[in-house]
Amino acid sequence: QLQASGGGLVQVGGSLRLSCAASGLDSSKYAVGWFRQAPGTERVFVAAITWNSGRTYYGRSMKGRFTVSKDNAESTVYLQTDSLRYEDTAIYYCAAGLFTIDYTSNHYSPAVYEYWGQGTLVTVSS
Repeated sequence: QLQASGGGLVQVGGSLRLSCAASGLDSSKYAVGWFRQAPGTERVFVAAITWNSGRTYYGRSMKGRFTVSKDNAESTVYLQTDSLRYEDTAIYYCAAGLFTIDYTSNHYSPAVYEYWGQGTLVTVSS
């Protein structure tokens, strides 16, 4: 089970830290990804991290502004979002997928993630 939180209303240029609390998973076998979806658009890959090694992946235009990290003791993955823009407004979802041999090549695809949280809304305004 995944529980996303930390969304809210923020001004352009501001920051938010999103959290994804995981339970009931053998975390050593999984990677946790963040996706976002704006109204009328497809779900887009934002970032991901593997529980075991902490290897990170980032979507286009995310690296440098967004940082994914984890706290193994808390079974929580974080997404630090900085320098937020209007176009970052979306529902942000976290998801967990098995870290298999195919994961590295397909980490950006929602199809490789089995478990999804409920999403948390980020609204960027002036």
